[in-house]
Amino acid sequence: MARISLGSVAAAAGAAAFIGGATWAVRGRSSQVFAPSVYRGAGDRQSLALTFDDGPSPHTAAILDVLAEYQVPATFFQVGANVRRNPDLARAVREAGHEIGNHSDTHPNFALRPADFIAGEFRRAQHTIAALAGVRPALLRAPYGVRWFGFREMQEELGLVGVMWTSIGCDWKLAAPAIAARILSQASNGGILCLHDGRGTQPDPDCSQTVEAVRRIVPELLGRGYRFETVSSILCPKTS
Repeated sequence: MARISLGSVAAAAGAAAFIGGATWAVRGRSSQVFAPSVYRGAGDRQSLALTFDDGPSPHTAAILDVLAEYQVPATFFQVGANVRRNPDLARAVREAGHEIGNHSDTHPNFALRPADFIAGEFRRAQHTIAALAGVRPALLRAPYGVRWFGFREMQEELGLVGVMWTSIGCDWKLAAPAIAARILSQASNGGILCLHDGRGTQPDPDCSQTVEAVRRIVPELLGRGYRFETVSSILCPKTS
């Protein structure tokens, strides 16, 4: 039987710890390594922020209908390429009173990308959203939650607040009941909930399970006494 030295065990443990730490720095919801970001609001109010990434897409309209039915606001982190493809839907989000954030121009994974590439992605999306949706975002969310060198400088340049999430529905792979159960089980005061009204830059993705999940999530959380707010509102609540 081959002997395993204490040195090799220690080296393996050290490598695993390094990988874990690096992963947290890049994708951890509370990580501030590459740029400042937030992942929840204050816990002293029974409020939640419902967010949608990757749109707009043809399914955005159905999500807007559900939100309108229950009169709840949400925050949509939009992809520049999808806004150019669906400018009417991007404007419909704004006209319905929802908040729009910047989710990059082409939804890349930013790990190992140069700083000028990162800045260019968010600059183009910022310009597109302002020109076609009629609003200049104050928030950004990194695709896949991946932040890298250059994010801090880009956020300062564009004046954007980085936003992660408290709970994510994994709605790109789960059926509606499982999506809803995941979100409902993790809802808590100040939570920022992440779902998707698109799939990267796909022109016509199937988001039907997300739409159905939203039909289950919103009335259930309202019934529990939660109030829905935009991300900006839940981070900076108005005082009377």
